[in-house]
Amino acid sequence: MLFDTYTARKLVLRNRIVMSPMTRNRALHANTPNQLMAQYYGQRADAGLIITEGTSPSPNGLGYARIPGMFNSEQVEGWKLITKTVHDKGGKIVLQLMHTGRVSHTSNLPQGAEVIGPSAVVCPGEVHIYNDGVEPYSLPRAMTESDISQTVAEYARAASLAMEAGFDGVELHAANGYLIEQFLNPLINLRKDKYGVDMTGRNRFALDLAHAASAAIGAERVGIRLSPYGNFNGTGAFPEVDEQYLALVQALSTLGLLYVHLLDHSAMGAPPVPAELKTRLRNAFDGPFIVAGGFNAATAEQALVDNQADLIAFGRPFLANPDLVTRLKTGAALNIPDMETFYTPDAKGYTDYPALD
Repeated sequence: MLFDTYTARKLVLRNRIVMSPMTRNRALHANTPNQLMAQYYGQRADAGLIITEGTSPSPNGLGYARIPGMFNSEQVEGWKLITKTVHDKGGKIVLQLMHTGRVSHTSNLPQGAEVIGPSAVVCPGEVHIYNDGVEPYSLPRAMTESDISQTVAEYARAASLAMEAGFDGVELHAANGYLIEQFLNPLINLRKDKYGVDMTGRNRFALDLAHAASAAIGAERVGIRLSPYGNFNGTGAFPEVDEQYLALVQALSTLGLLYVHLLDHSAMGAPPVPAELKTRLRNAFDGPFIVAGGFNAATAEQALVDNQADLIAFGRPFLANPDLVTRLKTGAALNIPDMETFYTPDAKGYTDYPALD
């Protein structure tokens, strides 16, 4: 099953293997994609579906150094290099829209941008900044309802620009503690207005974005990534987590989205997403369902056989193995990722991993 073709809404995928989004920090100039990035994605075009690294829909969302954006014409042209390379090799690719929100530092933002979030609560930990130093995260300004409306409009425009750049769709990054999950999580969202208070309010921002992106480009081109029980960037489980995410996915299902992408961080030390919740979320969504989190060829195949998902996403194995699909199919050994080069600015540890002869 893993190597069979699969039709996700209107997208015909050559296999059921998805390349997970992974931050790589190679957009060197003005957060604009480049030829080096096109080479990287082109090397991995054998995946059934590529989900790009997190890409900001707004200058305010550029919380990390050298991450790409999708809010101006130069960035559209840069992304066209990548979509053309992937499509010329028969692949499919969607753009992950990621606003970092409070996971940010003012030094990483362009002039005029600011660190914002649902509440004025600093993200714990430290962040790498442009001069390769490390600093505590900056204090975010709590977003007004006008800010929220503007951000929703930015996501919708970024989705439209993604279509102009040749993408097959977009993914809303509502995981890993970035802006959408900051609204979802009551450990971060302390609001007392309609975007907080209870699980209906906390889900509202994600649903507003899903509606706006769907209106802009069609729901069949909009996916979403979720990570209940994740603990990245100051998130974590909370008493209503199962019920809240079930309600969210039920609401998303009515839109006819491209997919729901469920991430289990337990392979990286977070608490596992309970099996019962995974099943309930799978059953709640009437459409393609992707699961991610520490899979190998055997466990991925078994998950498909057991109807736990329609597609299986792989992260770090794709980072280090440009020919991962072939290696999974043949049982060949995998290259080991070099963690020292995950977020560096050049080709080392990016496009120089060897493929099989």
